[in-house]
This record gives sequence, C-alpha cells and structure tokens, in this order.
Amino acid sequence: MLGWAALVVAAAWQRRPAPARVRALVGAGADTDLVEAPLPATPRPHLPDRLGAWLLRRFGGRRRPGQTPAPLAARRTGLAVLAAAAFLPVLPAAAVPAAAVAWAAPAVGRRRAQRRRLAAIASDLPDVVDLLVLGVGAGLTVHLAVERVAERASGPLAVELRRVVDAVALGARLGDALDELPSPSRAGEAVRPLVGALLASERYGAPLVAGLERLSDEVRRDRRRRAEEAARKIPVKLLFPLVTCTLPAFGLLTVAPLIASAVRSLRL
Repeated sequence: MLGWAALVVAAAWQRRPAPARVRALVGAGADTDLVEAPLPATPRPHLPDRLGAWLLRRFGGRRRPGQTPAPLAARRTGLAVLAAAAFLPVLPAAAVPAAAVAWAAPAVGRRRAQRRRLAAIASDLPDVVDLLVLGVGAGLTVHLAVERVAERASGPLAVELRRVVDAVALGARLGDALDELPSPSRAGEAVRPLVGALLASERYGAPLVAGLERLSDEVRRDRRRRAEEAARKIPVKLLFPLVTCTLPAFGLLTVAPLIASAVRSLRL
C-alpha cells in the first residue's frame, strides 16, 4: 500500500500546476508588447517514459555510447512496470494481466492514431484536388500550385504538402519530395493517384487539368462510399450499449415486477 501511495503521489507531483508567481510573470509578459514571446520549452518526459528509459539503459543489454532507447519501447516498459507495481500490493493475481495490458496499450493507441490520421488525409483529398485544379487552371506551374495549396488548405494533408514545399526550399527536387508523400508514415496510399498525376506533369509535361478533374470525381465518390459504409456500421456499434445498458434496465422495469408479484402470489 505504501508503494501504491508513493506512485499516486509521484504522478500527482509531476502534473502539479505552476506556482502563482510563475503564472503572474507569464501573464505580465504576455500583456506587454516589448517582451518577446518565450521560445516553446521542450516537453519534459512523463514518469513512465523516464522510468522505462532508465530500465532499458540499466537492464536492456549493451548499447553504444550515447544511444538512447526508443520512445515507444521506453513508454511501454515504464507503463508495464507501473501497472504491475500498482496492482501487486492490492491484487497480486492481476499484476501480470495489468502489465500486459499496459505494455500493449501504447502500440495499440499509436496504430489507432495512425489510422485516424490516414482517414483524415483521405477525407481532405477531394478538397485539395479541387484547389489544385483551380491553381493549375489559373496558369500556375505544378510547384507553384502545390505551394499555394499548402498555404491555403487546412488539415493533415496540407501539413504534408508544406513539408514537401519545405523540402524543395532546402534544395530537394519536387519529384523526389513528392515521391516520399505516399509512404505510410506520411500521407499513405490514398494520395498515390494525385502524386502520380503531379509527377507525370512535372517530369514529362503531361496535361494535368483533365486528369485532376477525373481524380476529383473519383475521390469524391470514394469519400461518399466511406461515409455510407460508416453509416451502415452505426447499428452494429449501437448493439453493445443497447444490450449492456438499455436492455437490462428495461427488463428490471418490466419483467422484474411481474416476477416479484407472481412469487408473492405463490407464497400466499
């Protein structure tokens, strides 16, 4: 119990608010025009990250000098150790399952976040294609059209286009920067037709407006199809709360009084 209480106190101490004196100084600096905005501070690693990194450095085998453990591995290790330590004094039998769940949770959360980001990029694709059609139709080159769309558009796909523009500004070729866009860590396979059309126009001078218009129709139909698929999944997703929450309450309100009255009449 003392170890569990120490973990709770350590987590609360890590998330403690800033002192009033610091908040007052920050507020006063924000109100004046002569004080420069402070640079964003590097976020301090959380307790599971620090604990996991220390454990991997201490017991994770030989490493090269200066090599740090992977952030995901450190977080998974720290969460597993903290979960086991929290359940061990209270319920020792649940320590190992809790550690296993804590070990798998960061990887599962990262995969879910990656799927949501790729879905958001696929949802933004029709709007970005329409903006590219407008830019190319107005006489812009492929490079200028991508740059203007990256400035005007919003969403995760616009962020990836800004990375392409930044890479070109640093000296990379536009075709090479666009080739990296469909990778799973960037925008995914949904943007490969768009990248293929842009590369064909940039490298070989192929007509772009007609291809982008056809691509716009295709991606809009694909987005409508995904929306209809998600709408068809809603009844299936509602079964769990309906069966576990609504149906038992309905049974208690309707069936339970009848059973109670029947049992009372049988006793009489």
